Amino acid sequence: MPARPELAYPGDAAISAAMSSSLTTLATVFQALGDGEHTLNLVVERNDDAFVTGRTDLSIGMAPLRLAVLDEDEFSTLRMLLVFALEGSTTLNAVLLATTAAEPNPRACGWSVRDGWLHPMDPTALQEAVRPCPDLSAVMREVYPAPVLHCPSWTTEERS
Repeated sequence: MPARPELAYPGDAAISAAMSSSLTTLATVFQALGDGEHTLNLVVERNDDAFVTGRTDLSIGMAPLRLAVLDEDEFSTLRMLLVFALEGSTTLNAVLLATTAAEPNPRACGWSVRDGWLHPMDPTALQEAVRPCPDLSAVMREVYPAPVLHCPSWTTEERS
């Protein structure tokens, strides 16, 4: 039976660029989500067939500008996973799901990581992913289209 593939080290420059990009990415997500109580879940499929996940709860206020992270360690873990997802050499797929506390049901949107940035997921596919199992008493989430997050390095043509 073959061994799991080795994860190749992407190099210091690639990791440094992805670390910087992760801060820009998260700031863009926070602005898109706006005021409220939010949960971010990140699922990453590595190229050695392992899945890794991260989750963080946060509160965002826009006027005045405020960000409160419930657990710093959880936030750091999510950011670290986002760095590797954005860099991309050790991952196959990655999805970021944002759930916002709302009445009567929480709202959810999601992005997939491609080419070093977050791209909106299809709401129909996301609805299937977040639908509770029939026998569980989980809360149904209202899925909405994720906003397009404009990458600062995109040209004017790429923003369209």
